[in-house]
Amino acid sequence: METVPWLPGDGPRWALMWAIAVVMFAVLKAASFWWERGGPASSPRKLAYLFLWPGMDARAFLSAKEVPPPSSREWLAAGFKTVLGIVLLVLATRLEPPLLSGWCAMVGIIFLLHFGAFHLLSCFWRSRGIDAVPLMNRPLLATSVSGFWGRHWNIAFRDLTHRMVFKPVLRRHGGSAAVLAGFLFSGILHELAITVPAGGGYGLPTVFFMIQGVAALVERSAFGKRCGLGASFRGWTFTQGLLALTVALLFPPPFVLRIIYPFLEFLHRPFA
Repeated sequence: METVPWLPGDGPRWALMWAIAVVMFAVLKAASFWWERGGPASSPRKLAYLFLWPGMDARAFLSAKEVPPPSSREWLAAGFKTVLGIVLLVLATRLEPPLLSGWCAMVGIIFLLHFGAFHLLSCFWRSRGIDAVPLMNRPLLATSVSGFWGRHWNIAFRDLTHRMVFKPVLRRHGGSAAVLAGFLFSGILHELAITVPAGGGYGLPTVFFMIQGVAALVERSAFGKRCGLGASFRGWTFTQGLLALTVALLFPPPFVLRIIYPFLEFLHRPFA
């Protein structure tokens, strides 16, 4: 297992990755809260937003607006995705080679957290009338690249990027520049959380997000509209196909082999 010499006890690279991710999340969460700090919400509600909800839409969570509770079916779906994430992690320990095992573990972690546990949290808060929409909104149904990143995938990050990057750039430089700036911002943050702790694959996550940004502009262009790239089956094929072809840029082999696979071994060690 590769270690990072300047971490206490020559810590593993996955520990650095989680440390960077937690620090970035805390900074961004604090920024989202700062914008809405003067609202009428009670102190317990504000503490719940800061420490018990991964979303970044403080205005919605802290508002007095009440939302309907989730259905029993939605609770079950969230629980199923959580269990599926655990199953994939267990399966990953039995797969070879390490690259395949690492990818399976990474998908398992995403299902366990983003699709599962965070959805259960959303259900919990909405059962109490608090506006906390699920962070993942059926991404496989997205029929456009802009829709995938704007309405279907990790809505928490979308909320923050829209306010911190997209809107300011839009006012100064227009829509195209704002779209590319938002994706560039995403690329930089993912470099910090992925390639920096992995010590390799530098630039590939940024390339991935810039490809997504260019694709979003293409589907909005006259050519893209004539080809039907932003809607219906053609839009779905373009969106999902582009993601499938480029996702390896977002999670390059050094990240999978130096961080995810050793982290899986760490999780599996107590049960071995």
